[in-house]
Amino acid sequence: MLSDDRVNEIIIEIENVPSGIQSHPSSTQIVQDKPLANSASCVVSSASDIHVTDSLIFNHRNDKKYSQLEFSTSLNECIPQTFRSPEYLGVDTAYTFHETIQGQKLIESLIPMTSRDRVKTIRNQPRTMEEKRKLRNIIDKEKSKQSHHTLRLNCCAHCLSSISLGCRRSKNSLSELLSSISLWQKTLKVIGGKFGTSVLCYFNFLRWLLKFNIFSFILNLSFITVPQLTVAERNTLPFTGLEFLTGAGYFKKTVMYYGFYTNSTIRHGSSGASYNMQLAYIFTIGACLIVCFFSLLYSMAKYFRNNFINPHLYSRGIAKLIFCWDFTVTHDKAVKLKQKNLSREIRENLSEILQENVKFTFRQQLARFSAHVAAWLVSTGVAVACCVAVYYLAEHNSKFLHTHKDPGAVLLLPFVVSCINLAVPRFYSMFGLVERYEMPRHEVYTLLIRNIFLKISIIGILCYYWLNIVALSDEECWETFIGQEIYRLLLMDFVFSLADSFLGEFLRRIIGTRFIKSLGLQEFDIARNVLELIYAQTLVWIGIFFCPLLPLIQMIALFIMFYVKNISLMMNFQPPSKAWRASQMMTLFIFLLFFPSFTGVLCTLAITIWRLKPSGTCGPFRGLPSFIQSIYLWIDTLRERSGYMWVVWIYQNLIGSVHFFFILTLIVLIITYLYWQITEGRKVMIRLLHEQIINEGKDKMFLIEKLTKLQEMEKRANPSALILERRETEQHGPLHLMEGSATSDLRLRRSVQEDYLKA
Repeated sequence: MLSDDRVNEIIIEIENVPSGIQSHPSSTQIVQDKPLANSASCVVSSASDIHVTDSLIFNHRNDKKYSQLEFSTSLNECIPQTFRSPEYLGVDTAYTFHETIQGQKLIESLIPMTSRDRVKTIRNQPRTMEEKRKLRNIIDKEKSKQSHHTLRLNCCAHCLSSISLGCRRSKNSLSELLSSISLWQKTLKVIGGKFGTSVLCYFNFLRWLLKFNIFSFILNLSFITVPQLTVAERNTLPFTGLEFLTGAGYFKKTVMYYGFYTNSTIRHGSSGASYNMQLAYIFTIGACLIVCFFSLLYSMAKYFRNNFINPHLYSRGIAKLIFCWDFTVTHDKAVKLKQKNLSREIRENLSEILQENVKFTFRQQLARFSAHVAAWLVSTGVAVACCVAVYYLAEHNSKFLHTHKDPGAVLLLPFVVSCINLAVPRFYSMFGLVERYEMPRHEVYTLLIRNIFLKISIIGILCYYWLNIVALSDEECWETFIGQEIYRLLLMDFVFSLADSFLGEFLRRIIGTRFIKSLGLQEFDIARNVLELIYAQTLVWIGIFFCPLLPLIQMIALFIMFYVKNISLMMNFQPPSKAWRASQMMTLFIFLLFFPSFTGVLCTLAITIWRLKPSGTCGPFRGLPSFIQSIYLWIDTLRERSGYMWVVWIYQNLIGSVHFFFILTLIVLIITYLYWQITEGRKVMIRLLHEQIINEGKDKMFLIEKLTKLQEMEKRANPSALILERRETEQHGPLHLMEGSATSDLRLRRSVQEDYLKA
């Protein structure tokens, strides 16, 4: 059966058939006559040649609630093609689109295109997947019919398109494989659905750091640790178990620290290949840092493009919220989880719009500004006092260790630093009660800046202590000592984080739910937890030169912390009281990890490699005036071999050239400036498009008002015709009801067209 709208279309068009044709083709006949739609037009000679039979049959059932309408029409001669074409009659002809004139034109325009443009055009067509496949197959057949000479000329282009298609398919397959083996996907969806994107950013950042450490560990294990294990001597030191906390004792004579590695060339057998441990050590650490550098740049650019440049940012993601439902999701739990995520995103977008419209009086603004200034002065003073305390303790740490032979005395400095890192950020979080930010994002940004200033300052003081006091002292193997210090700092920070999750957050929940119920459950402190991750990762990057297996310890710590934080989040925290959209938080986290964290690490390691003298009794660089001297000696060796002059040229003109790094820095700044200009241009474009949409809406409202007035005037001018039409409709039944609606629809269309032309 045809729908009412399609029947009305049929009736309207049949009314204009010449030679007195007043019959209506049935749906069955329309479907049967589809092959005739593409044939030549037939001319109707006279009305006598047409035999019209209309039968209206009503079958009443016992309950008198069901009726069936059946009418058939037979024509001795075919009517013109225009009236028989399925498109003209309103019948769905999606599967014969390529046979229409529009489809043929589309095929002709697609054939000369390149493969990439053709795929994009077909993908953008408003057709089903089956229609797109048919269209692609038709185009492939048409292209295969071309002459052999044309194919020979386009052989290179065809090969390039095939390679491009293969690379694209391989990329898609690889991305699907990586997404299928990605860690904690279901857990992250649950967190995002219950606590929103702001809390989810922390766990995404934790997983992202875990991937970094996995790569660093595999690289160091393959090129540094495994070769050393093949020539390692047996460790004769006793193992007491305290080494897990102090990092000293038995671990000192293992592959964990710098001092255990040999400075000789590893060779198995007289004819075996040699392995230079000096070059392997410095090149592996350098490759690890270079990969991290470019990965950070790529990640910052990607998140910056997604969160600051794409137009959906300024449209509040409305298209995503409306059209993003995945109809392949059928499981009840998955459907509910998807609904929670969508509702949370809608709430975040709406709350951010409301918060942006909040305005304050001059007195309120002055009070808020005074509170912010006072909070910044207090936080800066506390950070400076903590840094002074750490510097004083680090300066007297060596004397303290010489006077106290207790193995646990080495934990004093890490214990004090961890206490500061645990207590001061919580003190900073209390400033929110005074400052009272309306936008939760602003509060998080402020806490991040205060905490990063505190933690990076502490790390800078410790690096100064290690490079200017420990490295210049008479320590037997100062590189191993620094590695042990970083190991203790990292382990103590991990222990304090576990204690804070299991004890501090749990006790806070007990107090807020049983004793002081007005407090309630606390909210997840994003800034404090993110800065803990950045602090730990900074220590890992500094210590990777002195302790090559430090990424393994960080991997274990991050893996445990994910589950601990997840359990604590579900038990001890409530969703944010102010829903807010945190799509740009990941960009800020990576930027803080890059600057000042990673850039500070590069400066520290550059001073170590270029300025400091290695220990004379341990490590792969023993006996050299500096660590970089091993590269200089290797380049001098390559100069004597003609086949390796290209390596010498790369070192002299690229790695050892200041101009190269100056040009590279200039290129990065230019790209950053271009990205910024693109962002500003997108903002202007979105604003203009919003104004255009508003103007088009006003135009449509104006046309609707004019149309309504014309309809009212028509009803007032000829009320008797409407009454007569209603009576005829009631008398003749459903068939004439469709005719009447079609006629009014036709009059409506004509009035709209006339009104549009006048406008």
